[in-house]
Amino acid sequence: MTTQPLHVTLWEENLTQVQACSVHPFVQGLGDGTLDADAFRGYVAQDAFFLGAFFSAYALATAKAVEQIDVAQRLHRLMGGVLDELKLHEGYAESLSIELVNVRPYPATRAYTDFLLHTAWTAEVGEIVAAMTPCMRLYAHLGQGLATHDHSGNPYRDWIATYSSPEFEALASELESLLDHLAEDSREVAGMYRYAMRCEFDFFTACLPSDGDGGTPEIHGDGAVRR
Repeated sequence: MTTQPLHVTLWEENLTQVQACSVHPFVQGLGDGTLDADAFRGYVAQDAFFLGAFFSAYALATAKAVEQIDVAQRLHRLMGGVLDELKLHEGYAESLSIELVNVRPYPATRAYTDFLLHTAWTAEVGEIVAAMTPCMRLYAHLGQGLATHDHSGNPYRDWIATYSSPEFEALASELESLLDHLAEDSREVAGMYRYAMRCEFDFFTACLPSDGDGGTPEIHGDGAVRR
């Protein structure tokens, strides 16, 4: 009997959260172009702040893998993908007059970056990768899903094109390959993966105006997604 790769197991265990992100009003607004412009501007600033921590987590993982030269080289290449994302954000900042210096993180953003950096400083490389993989795979999944529709006139088409691209898919697949190579199928690894996926949902929610209309889906303790 063939055992499936760890990254597949963890993804399948979190499909409820993946679906919640897929139908999230923020993501749907990106897909159909109706997302409030100010919400997107806030998102870009918050995501740039997040990517700084994501880059640092890669750097710390690379330092810990220095005796595994192949692993260190692969992590170093993945850091280049973060720099490419930051370039995209700089382009948004210039065209939309977004201030990326001294960004004040939302509580959800801070919770996510604190988790990543704490993990990067204290955990083994495999656990660090487990905490980072949900971000990459989820964004590739969302981008590819949104790209199945016509977005030629969508103001957020560059976002969709970036995260649906073969280049980004390659980065996500590479990180999953490292996860399979370095991490064990343990409660700790599963918990880190699950928490990071929940942080993604909370991040999208934080970037929407709080209007109290109950339109944002919630993930309940029983795993159900309700509005």
